[in-house]
Amino acid sequence: MLDIKWIRENPDAFVAGLEKRNFERAPAEVLNQILTLDSQRRETIQQLQEKQAYANTTSKAIGLAIGAGDRSKADALKEKVAGLKETIQRDEENERAWDQALRDLLAGIPNMPADDVPVGPDEDANVELRKVGDIPTFNFEPKQHFELGEALGLMDFETAAKLSGSRFVVLTGALARLERALSQFMLDLHTSEHDYTEVNPPLLVRDDTMFGTAQLPKFEEDQFPAGQGYWLIPTAEVPLTNLVRDSIQDEADLPMRVTAGTACFRAEAGAAGRDTRGMIRQHQFTKVELVSITTPEQSAEEHERMTASAESVLRKLGLPYRVVVLSTGDMGFSAQKTYDIEVWLPGQGMYREISSCSVCSDFQARRMGARYRPADSKTPRLVHTLNGSGVAVGRALIAVMENYQDADGGIRVPDVLHPYMGGLAKIMPSA
Repeated sequence: MLDIKWIRENPDAFVAGLEKRNFERAPAEVLNQILTLDSQRRETIQQLQEKQAYANTTSKAIGLAIGAGDRSKADALKEKVAGLKETIQRDEENERAWDQALRDLLAGIPNMPADDVPVGPDEDANVELRKVGDIPTFNFEPKQHFELGEALGLMDFETAAKLSGSRFVVLTGALARLERALSQFMLDLHTSEHDYTEVNPPLLVRDDTMFGTAQLPKFEEDQFPAGQGYWLIPTAEVPLTNLVRDSIQDEADLPMRVTAGTACFRAEAGAAGRDTRGMIRQHQFTKVELVSITTPEQSAEEHERMTASAESVLRKLGLPYRVVVLSTGDMGFSAQKTYDIEVWLPGQGMYREISSCSVCSDFQARRMGARYRPADSKTPRLVHTLNGSGVAVGRALIAVMENYQDADGGIRVPDVLHPYMGGLAKIMPSA
């Protein structure tokens, strides 16, 4: 959520930011609505404070009059105070109404893009920063992961559809173990080499938790409600980031780095007709998430560090990839700047996203009430939050299958995963 004071003091920058992000409503109209609500709220607060101050002064005068034995004066002052109570109560209700209306409006406004984010309407405006690794060559036509998995008899979409409908899969045998191995490998790497602390968070969260990371209210249709006021998490970013909600951290404890490997659940409401075959876009998938909580001064450097941590997964797996910086029209709602890591999939003959690493400035922190106490000040400040996939496990499975496939339909297991696979070096088709 944006700072209303910043909007008041920087109206042109606010409008320009929304224009860069191709906001669905006219930015100038949004600005006018925000400033009008803010003005009404502030005017109500000022009137309320004046009436409360007058009531306090009058109450003291009543005490003095009673002490002096002037009953008639005391009674007259009591009448004035009694009349004020109703108007004060009405002003308090108005203040709450204006405050909620402003909060509701700001809750639907995206974060402002950083100055170095490329401006453009969609993914076509993304800028490639680097390519890493050599794209493999094959002396046969490489297959897509679902062709490989089904031929192995270890990837079953038909049974999953009977159980749960479309966009689910049942993995068995060596492929189920390979997905588990990937998750364990990533968690071990991030905790042992990248200074992240592993967390096992709840998969069910409440409304205010989803609000804190901005999944609600704007993206409600993309979420799975679980009943009784709970939601299934779309990513571990939600519970991990909210670990610092309504709290004040010590500056000495920042940056705080946490990671979790969890199941994630997304309705994919806007993905009709896209990636309908295979595991690319599922309602349920596994992901290792990285979250950092920093001071404002640390967040830019931490963004680079987090991205490098996610890249190291692909380098150790021997998977070719590229890194792009997302344009203003392709960034997520909460992001100030985002790097996407895209892994090469030979079966599709293209790069596909496997990680997004975003710095969100104080946008989520303001929604969560997450602050820290600077070492040189008694006044708490809002933290900065960052999140990234480290990486999406299902898509890593897809990438390993397609990049390590052989002509006989088998899948070679990357060296770093051998210990997690009980020494298995290759997944072979059934005889």
